[in-house]
Parts: sequence; C-alpha cells; structure tokens
Amino acid sequence: MSNIQWPFLGFAVLAAACMIGIGVAISEHSWIGAVLSIVILFGVMGFGFSYKAKLRRLDKL
Repeated sequence: MSNIQWPFLGFAVLAAACMIGIGVAISEHSWIGAVLSIVILFGVMGFGFSYKAKLRRLDKL
C-alpha cells in the first residue's frame, strides 16, 4: 500500500454515503429518498467500475 488512489477513495465514500442515506430514508419512512439514494448508488458504483475499466484499458492501473 504505497499510495492512495484518491478517485477510488472518493467513489467508495460516495457509495457508503448513499448506503447510509438508504438506511436513513427507510427509518424516516421516506420511500422517495430511499429510491433516490439507490439510483445515485447505482450511478456512483457504475461510474467507478467504468473508470476502473478505462484505466485498465490504458494500462494505468
């Protein structure tokens, strides 16, 4: 573990925040908030996976 890969850390923090948001929205009985958090979670994770694939294609990972 020689260096921190900041973009991936950012994606992980955003994904964790979305998961926390899902739990908070469910506890507050806000189904719109839960669905919105799930959609954002899929977007963040999808973008993170596509970014990782792009870096692998360019041999930078």
